[in-house]
Amino acid sequence: MGMKHFRPTTPSLRNMTVSTFDEITKKTPEKSLLTVKKEKAGRNSYGRVTVRHQGGGNRQKYRIIDFKRNKDDMKATVIGIEYDPNRSANIALIEYEDGTKSYILAPVGLKDGDKVVSGNKVDIRPGNCMPIESIPVGTLIHNIELNPGQGGKMVRAAGQEAQLMAKEGKYAHVRLPSGEMRLVLARCRATIGTVGNTDHENVKLGKAGRTRHMGIRPTVRGSVMNPVDHPHGGGEGRAPVGHAGPMTPWGKPALGYKTRKKNKKTNKFIVKRRK
Repeated sequence: MGMKHFRPTTPSLRNMTVSTFDEITKKTPEKSLLTVKKEKAGRNSYGRVTVRHQGGGNRQKYRIIDFKRNKDDMKATVIGIEYDPNRSANIALIEYEDGTKSYILAPVGLKDGDKVVSGNKVDIRPGNCMPIESIPVGTLIHNIELNPGQGGKMVRAAGQEAQLMAKEGKYAHVRLPSGEMRLVLARCRATIGTVGNTDHENVKLGKAGRTRHMGIRPTVRGSVMNPVDHPHGGGEGRAPVGHAGPMTPWGKPALGYKTRKKNKKTNKFIVKRRK
């Protein structure tokens, strides 16, 4: 998928790029697979801001994605590739032989009219889903389950892929996009191929308005605040941080500080950390 550049008739257009949406073949979503998406603007049930810089944005409806892929040995035909405003990846509308329609993540190479299928013994083709124990070592996969039957949780963003490195007993070694090597139960399912829309990382927003359309509110630097508002604030003119390192608004180390709990139960499944 290519990128569209603009003639620099305004300062924002000079640096702005958008996707050409070459993969998109269907423009209107399937109404039966839409649901309401409530915007909370970073507020909790008390109305207090718990996540900063959220609010506004264009109105969206949520597309119900089938991450479980549990209709085994029933072929489905790809009707079209659609844009999804809720994720970076594109989605594919498929129709099973019994007439049921569902959305799946669209991998690279999936086209209208292609057949996809789930099951224990299916072909190694992009879009097919099967248990990891049935996938050959070295295959690129995505939409990986953490617990059998739970639905895919890992490797779902645009252009991402994991690689099946080895199988050992009831576990499989999977190398994630971050470089982390992780043990996953071989009974867990995964989908073959790389997630589509690989040029998503090359999009340049170019202007503040596009972030507002995405529901992201302005972010103010701590160094221009007052000391009462941020640890970096205060001082005459452009003052340094004034601490051993950058800090969050709540006084915690901001960069390089590990926040993962040392006694977390799933640490035993991490063979090699990403760094």
